[in-house]
Amino acid sequence: MSATAEKEREFQEAAEAIERIKREIQTFIVGQDEVIDQVLWSILAGGHVLLEGLPGLGKTMLIKTISECLDLEFSRIQFTPDLMPSDITGTMLLQPDESGRQKFVFHKGPLFANIVLADEINRATPKTQSALLEAMGEKTVTIMGETKEMAKPFFVLATQNPIDMEGTYPLPEAQTDRFVCKVLVEYPSKEELKEIVLRTTGAKTIELQKSAELAQVLAYQKLAKEILVSEDMLDFAVNLIASTHPESEDAPEIVKNYVQYGSGPRGLQSLISLAKVRALSLGRYHISIGDLKRVAKPVLRHRLILNFEAEANGMTADSIIDGLLNGTGAGVRNE
Repeated sequence: MSATAEKEREFQEAAEAIERIKREIQTFIVGQDEVIDQVLWSILAGGHVLLEGLPGLGKTMLIKTISECLDLEFSRIQFTPDLMPSDITGTMLLQPDESGRQKFVFHKGPLFANIVLADEINRATPKTQSALLEAMGEKTVTIMGETKEMAKPFFVLATQNPIDMEGTYPLPEAQTDRFVCKVLVEYPSKEELKEIVLRTTGAKTIELQKSAELAQVLAYQKLAKEILVSEDMLDFAVNLIASTHPESEDAPEIVKNYVQYGSGPRGLQSLISLAKVRALSLGRYHISIGDLKRVAKPVLRHRLILNFEAEANGMTADSIIDGLLNGTGAGVRNE
């Protein structure tokens, strides 16, 4: 078998494996197909995810289900105002050794796992959020001057409530930018509500099957990086990011009127990374305009800082992104 044929076989097998993972997740999670896609894409792109939705929509269960299907170590942290950095990173404790002498021994915190669920992340104080920020950005934590590396792979999947702002500490832009995408978890339909009740209140227990393992996740991440990006696709992505800046000559009127700050370079990196994984999930080894447009909203919605006029006129980041996409080509295609 030639090298080209072998590589094509790898891409096809990866696409089939990603589809199997998604189907296994769907045996337990009702609906939320787009949410499952976006979270899986982010994980295979090696990025962190911010999930926003009302309480009780299954955000925690979704993340736990994904960790079981991927056979990755899972850890959950309930963020509260009294949570300290050492509560999540771990700390040094004095313990006697075999000779009876006291020495410092590092006890790992819940942050040392493959998938970390940061539940209600905006309830933690800035001090604790900054400890998480180092782990997310550098994949390390510093304890008493000693640097500890995180597990590989390492993902933070954080949740936040969009309506209950009492007792919360809004995430600074520098931290939200660390999330490769922001996923909105929508309220289920009537049919989905029925199915949720049937699956969760009946006597039958759903047993999840392991659809992948740690080594495969790392292999798919590596394979996704090999997806080709043509000059045209890169230009489209660059122009899209540049058009989010109101001071740019390429910015349309909707951006100049309603956007205060646009996306930075990390937004472009995330856009390309997620588009590559979407292409891989479809068995292609090059990205298309459709890939870029499908990932644009989750990648950019938390990176656009809107002004007062936007709020007064009921504009949202998603509506502005729609305007940008419609102005830079045809509507979102599903190829």
